[in-house]
Amino acid sequence: MKWERNRQRPRLEEGTRVYAVGDVHGRMDLLEGVLSHIDADRTAAAPNRVVEIFIGDYVDRGPSSRAVLDRLAKRVQTHGTVLLRGNHEDLLLQFLSEPTMLAEWQRLGGLQTLLSYGLKPPINAWTAQQIELAAEFRRALPDAHKALLRNMPSSFTCGDFLFVHAGLRPGVPIAEQSEQDLLWIRDDFLLSKADFGKFVVHGHTPVVEPDLRSNRINIDTGAYATGRLTCIRIEHDQLSATSVTPAKATHRDVRA
Repeated sequence: MKWERNRQRPRLEEGTRVYAVGDVHGRMDLLEGVLSHIDADRTAAAPNRVVEIFIGDYVDRGPSSRAVLDRLAKRVQTHGTVLLRGNHEDLLLQFLSEPTMLAEWQRLGGLQTLLSYGLKPPINAWTAQQIELAAEFRRALPDAHKALLRNMPSSFTCGDFLFVHAGLRPGVPIAEQSEQDLLWIRDDFLLSKADFGKFVVHGHTPVVEPDLRSNRINIDTGAYATGRLTCIRIEHDQLSATSVTPAKATHRDVRA
């Protein structure tokens, strides 16, 4: 990863360090590896202020969505961790209020989330089954998880960096961005070379390696499929990426 030459680097205030983590998607094993890495790194050299940010998509696809939300809920309490909403959290909340959208959620990995809460969802549920399944899920979902999911912000700003799940609509001021775009946008954002006013840290679209561009970095390395969850560390104008895998929780640093 290399910053573009002859371009002023985005930066944080002196004494601030940010850890930003890509899409977890129910991979509790990788989440534990990333948290261990962050804790060890913080202990080795503690700055004045540390901000931990997860950029959404904690649930679906992987096997342990419930355990992931449990772990992150505790992390919020102990570390003040910021959990941004992703499109998969959006789908989960939509299902609770609109059970008939189960087929769409199922196509994107929602059944794995329901299974992690001890439910037995039918593969091809008709309307009455969808409504009953949503009612069962409401009962199975702890109040702490409901509150966590409903209170997740769609973006977070720190210094020259904007953290968001999917991206921004080019040509639209940050304050006027729609939540639909913040959670779901793809090509219009990914293909844009526009200056968004902040350097954007995002996920949503899996990449093989963290993808550093002039206006953004994508840190979603497809954890549920690749077995690799990425965390980036930002300090002043320095950025490094660590990818955690299940095998011995191996860390690989690439510096910009």
